[in-house]
Amino acid sequence: MDSAALVRRYYDALDDHDYDALEAVLAPTFSQRRPDRTFEDRDAFVEFMREKRPNPDTDHELESVVAADGRVAVRGRVTEDGTTLFEFADFFELADGRIHRLETYSR
Repeated sequence: MDSAALVRRYYDALDDHDYDALEAVLAPTFSQRRPDRTFEDRDAFVEFMREKRPNPDTDHELESVVAADGRVAVRGRVTEDGTTLFEFADFFELADGRIHRLETYSR
């Protein structure tokens, strides 16, 4: 799977509530930093998405995906029933066919 497809699979897993697929695309050492919190490992991130996500009934609409040299940048928006809740920019670092690090910015 190429880098852009791997990242698209990440968003599909979130939107489809497919947490096994989500876990599969993330490295065990996965970390995410975002404006409201930081996740230091895959298990904490998947648990949050599965059990504590404030609004699980959203979709990620991707406007652009740019991939090069094991990095992927994504610009998009999170929507609920077609209404934009917020816009985001995600920056992924990939290795060995998995996502290792994610920096998220939103407005």
